[in-house]
Amino acid sequence: MTNLGLIVPYDYKLLSIAAILDIFETVNRIYSEENHEKPFVINLLRTPNQIDKEGSMLYGYPVYSIQSDLKADVVLIPSFTSNNLTETLSKNQIYIPWLQSQYQKGAIIASFCTGTFLFGASGLLNGKLATTHVDACSRFSSAFPSVILKPDQVVTVDGRFYTSGGSTSTFHLLLRLVQKYCGNEMTVRIAKIFAIDMDRFKQSYFGTFVPSHNHKDELVKKAQENMETRFHVIESLEEIMKDIPSSRRNFVRRFKLATGIPPIEYLQNVRIESAKKQLEQTNQNINEIIEQTGYSDPKSFRKVFNKLVGMTPMEYREKFNVR
Repeated sequence: MTNLGLIVPYDYKLLSIAAILDIFETVNRIYSEENHEKPFVINLLRTPNQIDKEGSMLYGYPVYSIQSDLKADVVLIPSFTSNNLTETLSKNQIYIPWLQSQYQKGAIIASFCTGTFLFGASGLLNGKLATTHVDACSRFSSAFPSVILKPDQVVTVDGRFYTSGGSTSTFHLLLRLVQKYCGNEMTVRIAKIFAIDMDRFKQSYFGTFVPSHNHKDELVKKAQENMETRFHVIESLEEIMKDIPSSRRNFVRRFKLATGIPPIEYLQNVRIESAKKQLEQTNQNINEIIEQTGYSDPKSFRKVFNKLVGMTPMEYREKFNVR
């Protein structure tokens, strides 16, 4: 039997915990109904302080302390609810030595959605492939530059490290684990029971570019405002820097430090996000949308769109335009 160690950290997302439990409980139930030994032992783990305050039972499962001698074959890190991931990571620092110890004892470690931030904070992911919620990727890259982030991937596997992208990508990672321990037939059965499309490999098109002004560099904020209001007419970095007292090199450095990406890439994201909204909400001709977003060359627009979104403009419209 495979010993699962599901941590229940501070600020965990209930949906994430529920999905993990539901999948493994269903696999166990199927095996039991067919008179086979259940393949998974599900263990919930919390800090001693959490257990003192909230009890030693959760969702019908006994809760073990991370100070116990429990050895997991697979450690599972759920997603977090908080948008203040810095504060959440601070609360959950106590889990890091336990994660490191379990890995050293041979465990596989799997994180789901923003749970990858705690995984990243452990240092174990340095030099390894990972993904997280598509809208949290820039924050993750800034916080953990040594991790090889794959923002468009639904699931990454690198040795004994597994990570998943946002929300429903959780199910794709869970399928990978079911496949590893129970084989292809059970994986297909679970995919059918939970209506999971097994052929989804990218998550780029679920992303939304939300410009962040949550920094203290007023010079950069001025440039951001310029791009966000005049993106359809700006043609060069010099126009972005208009009326900004800074050298080109220093400006690019400061902009990337404050926002996580270079100014030209920021401009591309603003333009493409505008195009996405029009594709979702209107039936405008593609060429009209291209012109309104500031591109004079349709080929260049389609190239950038496909790079950032992971599909063509027409494919995006077909997927998300419900008019």
